[in-house]
Parts: sequence; structure tokens; C-alpha cells
Amino acid sequence: MKFRILGVVVAAAAGLTLTSSGGAVAVGNEALTRDLDAILADPALNGADVGLVVRDANTGDVVYTRSGSRRQQVASNLKLLTTTAALDLLGPDYRWKTELLSSGTRDGSTLRGDLVLRGTGDPTMSRSRYAALATTLKNSGVTKISGSLVLDGTAFDAQPYGTGWAWDDEPYSYNAETSALTLSPDAKFSAGTVIVRVKPGAAAGAPVVVTTEPENDVVHVVSTATTGSGGVSVEREHGTNVIRVTGSTNVETTALSTVKDPTALVSSVFRNALRENGIEFTGDVVRAAAPAGAAVLASDQSQTLGQLVTPLLKDSNNMIAEVLVKSAGKSFVNGINQMSTKWAGLGVDPNAVEVFDGSGMSRMDQFSPDALAAILLKAKTKPWFSTWQASLPVAGVDGTLVNRMRNTPAAGNVKAKTGSLSGVSALSGYVRTQDGRDFVFSLVQNNVLLFNSPRAIEDRVAVRLASEGGTQVAQQPQVQSVPQQRKVPAQERVAVPAKERFDVECSWIGTC
Repeated sequence: MKFRILGVVVAAAAGLTLTSSGGAVAVGNEALTRDLDAILADPALNGADVGLVVRDANTGDVVYTRSGSRRQQVASNLKLLTTTAALDLLGPDYRWKTELLSSGTRDGSTLRGDLVLRGTGDPTMSRSRYAALATTLKNSGVTKISGSLVLDGTAFDAQPYGTGWAWDDEPYSYNAETSALTLSPDAKFSAGTVIVRVKPGAAAGAPVVVTTEPENDVVHVVSTATTGSGGVSVEREHGTNVIRVTGSTNVETTALSTVKDPTALVSSVFRNALRENGIEFTGDVVRAAAPAGAAVLASDQSQTLGQLVTPLLKDSNNMIAEVLVKSAGKSFVNGINQMSTKWAGLGVDPNAVEVFDGSGMSRMDQFSPDALAAILLKAKTKPWFSTWQASLPVAGVDGTLVNRMRNTPAAGNVKAKTGSLSGVSALSGYVRTQDGRDFVFSLVQNNVLLFNSPRAIEDRVAVRLASEGGTQVAQQPQVQSVPQQRKVPAQERVAVPAKERFDVECSWIGTC
């Protein structure tokens, strides 16, 4: 005999019973069901679309479910699918190469022919590593290039953004273009961006001093900002590389700005590196594929995929996630198609979901809590599981959960992926209960109001699960959740526009 509960088929043999709320609970867990029902009955969720599923991490038995099969936007929880599918498809030892090649000939210290800079999408490439390639070339004896500098970014297609991304997110670091030749200016691998540094002038009212890192001739800063205490804004104009700095500040601050066409930024930075190494280059800059048979003159390779899942998941790095998709199949469409060949082995029916990108930024993505929970269960059977699980944020400890659920039973015991877009909030992962039992869970909230603090709901659910087996398991836990919107010091406001602060993944701004 089977019961169909809100679209989820649950075998009666599993020991499940129906509750008046429409949830399902394993026999002996009525108190847990009552508490979860109470949390999801919070008036803050009136009008929202909420799905929650909890399963035993070892047996797979359903412990609790409410609208678990309902497809929703899951925001950055989609990275659970992207990373696991990439680990299965590409392998944890996969690396990205950046190379200098040429089919020309050497005439003393002159390279007669074109010099090709070829990228395969390494999202961690930095100014210093591009400079190291130029240094290797110099150390080989080359001081002059008679041909063109060829930029080969053909490993990826030319589509810069995922389908369904919001056009007005374009200036912000979480929404950079995906390119086979790219550059990251910081330790968090914010590929496709530059650092904009704003320093106050010598006196009140004086113009501020604005610089970009790395130095380049691609972005153009237009500043009307002055020295004062009002706070400044840094924002790139839509479709251009004009970065406007307005307002006032009396403290030094930095902001990340995306660039239009990261390949152009790489070209500028690499040409600077050639000059700094005394290599004369007077030819054209062209974009094309490296000629067949071109010799490799210098090479750089990234960390392994197994290593990069840590910054990807801990910091919810959108751009690394999109690089995984294009590395799987050159374009977003083909990359998703290639990854989908691994979904069945992760418990996901390709015909029951809609996926358009790797980060979850697309408003067209449709996924369910059931599918997220299935991924969490199937991942436990994979040889890369320990590395992958260790890359998830830990409540009260690190990543996007560093400031959440501190001083609760969930601290250190919940390892989960966060996700947030305007009106969307999600939390899915693993929890160790006080009596030593392991659960997987997925909570997805759509059509939520930001001022109702959807993350507080997630924290209450996670803490209640972690409290299972404790002396007060039947009581609703008192959770100290960080407010959705905290008071932000003026010097911090200048670095991050208000839109970025409250509408997107919290890791980029450190507010959760």
C-alpha cells in the first residue's frame, strides 16, 4: 500500500503516518513533526511557497515532508547539483590551463610570428600569474615579438551571461561575465572583476583619488566624489566599462566592479606584463584560435576541481559555478546537457527539473526540495564525498553560515548550502542530531518578503533538527538569527550598492 502525500510517494512499509498538517513523520517522531509544523505555520510565511523535506541520511527514510516535490527557484542551492555533477563528469583532479603558444620561429631574441595566449576558463588566474607567464617567456630569451598577440578564448562560446539573469545585476561582482580568458583580482576568486579603490583627498571637499586593481586601460573611471562623510557609490554603467564613483567619503574603501569583456582586461594586463619584462611588442591584438601544432612556450595550471569546490560552496562563488558548466560543454546549453548525463546517478530526473545555469542566478531554474535531498543522499556514495561535504558552509563556523546559528545545537553540526535571491531563500544540507543521528534536509522558500527574515525560519528548522534527541526536543528552540538587514557602517556602504546587499547570496557582503 502507498500514500501520495503532496506529490511524494511514500511506502507504508517505511513506517510513515499522515498528520493533520499534510506532513509525514516516521513513527516515534511526532514531537519533531509538531515542532516543524509550528515553525512553518509562522505568519511570516503567509502567502509564501514553502517546501521542506527531511530524510534519514543513512537509510533514506522520509522523516518529514511538506510540498517536497514542488518545483521552485532554489537560488544558490543549485550549486549542490552543479558541483556534484561536475565532480562526476570532470573528476576531482580536473585543472584549467592557461598557455603561451606560437607557431613562429626564433631568430635570436626575436620571436618571428604570433604569440598566442590561450585560456580554458581558469577563474583563479591573477595579474601575478599572467606576469609569471611573461617572465617565463623572457627567461627563455625572447625580448621581441614581431607578430600579433592572439587571444584564444575559444574554449568557451561568446555568451557572457546565463539565460534568465537580470540585466540590472550586471555591475555587481556576483554577476560577472563568464569567459575562457578571465582574471580574478582578489583571494576569493571574483573572476571578471576589478577592485576599485577610493581614497579621500587631502582636505574636506577635495576630490577623492580612485584607482583600479589590476592597472589596465580597459575600464574608465568617472568620479565626481569628494572627501566627506556622506558615503560613496561605485557602479559600472550598463553595457560599458565606464565606472562612476559618486558621493563622498573620508575613509579609504574598496569595491568590486565587473568589467565588460574580461578578455579585454586580460589583454591589457598581459601586455603590461610583457612591457614590464622588457619584451617589445608592437603588433596587433587579435582574437582567434591557436593554430594547430603551435608549440607551448609557457604554461600555468589551476588548483584542482576538488580544491576549488571549497571556495565555490563556502563563499557561494557564482562565477566558478558557471565556469564548471562551460568547462563541461563550452556553452551554457551544452554544458548543462553534458552535466545532465550525471543527474540520474545523483537521484535527479532530468525530465522533472529545469536548469539554465550553474549558480542558480537564473529565474528560469526550477528544482524541488526532494531533488536537493536526493543529491545529498546520493553524494554520500561517491568517492569524492568527504572532500565535497567538507566544502559546505558550517553553521556558526565558516562560509555563508559563519554568523548564523551560533551558540545553538546546530553550531558545528549543520553543514549546508545557503541560497538567496529577491523573494527566494533556501538552505539544504546535513545535520547531526544531539542523539547522534544524521539527517539530510532541504528547505526552500519562494515568494517570501525580505523583512520577514526567511533565514530566521531556516535557522529555526535547522536548530530543531540538530536538537533531536536532546532533553528539550519537544520545545521550539530559541534561535538567535542575524537580522536580514543590519545597520551598515558608512564605510561599508560605499563598497556595496544597496541592491547587492539584500537581494543576493549573503557571502558576497558578509551579512549572514
